[in-house]
Amino acid sequence: MLRLRQTPSALALHLKNIRQKHMSKASSKTSIYAAMAANVAIGIAKFVGAYISGSSAMLSEGIHSVVDSVNEVLLLYGIKQSEGGPNEQYPLGRSPELYFWSLMVAVLIFALGGGISVLQGVSSLRNPAAASSSGVSYVVLIAAAVFEGLALAVSIRSFKKAQDNPEIGLWKAIQRSKDPGGFIVIVEDSAALVGLAIAFLGVWLSETTGNSRYDAAASIAIGLLLTVVATALVAKTKGLLVGESASPETRASIKEIVRLDDAVSAAEPPITLHLGPQDVLVALNIEFKDALSADEIEAAVRRIEQKIRTTHTDVKRIFIEAASVK
Repeated sequence: MLRLRQTPSALALHLKNIRQKHMSKASSKTSIYAAMAANVAIGIAKFVGAYISGSSAMLSEGIHSVVDSVNEVLLLYGIKQSEGGPNEQYPLGRSPELYFWSLMVAVLIFALGGGISVLQGVSSLRNPAAASSSGVSYVVLIAAAVFEGLALAVSIRSFKKAQDNPEIGLWKAIQRSKDPGGFIVIVEDSAALVGLAIAFLGVWLSETTGNSRYDAAASIAIGLLLTVVATALVAKTKGLLVGESASPETRASIKEIVRLDDAVSAAEPPITLHLGPQDVLVALNIEFKDALSADEIEAAVRRIEQKIRTTHTDVKRIFIEAASVK
């Protein structure tokens, strides 16, 4: 059996990748638990505030918190299900299940968060009722903004800590991320803070003008905000569910590993597919030098696989089609 000796630098890179993988999974769960705790507490306060004040915008914000809490449960369920290994029924494992539940989260934000908030606002416009106890609404909204801000800070810090390139900006990192458990929570918390600002403005305008339609308009605006957020998340998670390739850096690295092997004569660009955040499939079509024996080609295949797995621990499956140049 061919034994490969890892250089200190290769071993260090391997250990770094392993730490990165576990950090990414742990950071996603940390962000989700922090957001869930904030949303449950804030949601209760919002509903109490809505009941006391009669504010339509406050009620929409309460619905927003309920939807976000349900979303976090679904994300945690998706992470748990995606950890299932391969078996006869699922030969490639169940990693894509996280992407499915992430898509469901985006749909729920659209249908429940956005839809119900808009309907609530439209109903309040048709049947306006003067809100009371605005002071309660202000206290609840300010407290909610503090807790949402803390949850967002935790989410961003955990997300950045899990990135392999901390130098890139947050927005670019979210665009490139394959881990919906991390970026969905950030988007949700950011939308929640904007929604709170809209609700605050609606309550304040209704109080200062005596016109409750401002409160109803704020409810509609919150619903439209959630609809826009949901649409963006649907587009992102749909791409992950359909099957996105690994990052350009990963593809270039794998191509370089193949090219530098002494047994390789030529190779097509690697085909990569993210089955999950840390589950990448790689397919390679390699032409080996014609002077090599079958045993030497077999050894080269094992050597290339070992190097790829050492450098990229998220690569779980490698399929190599090997041929000798004639």
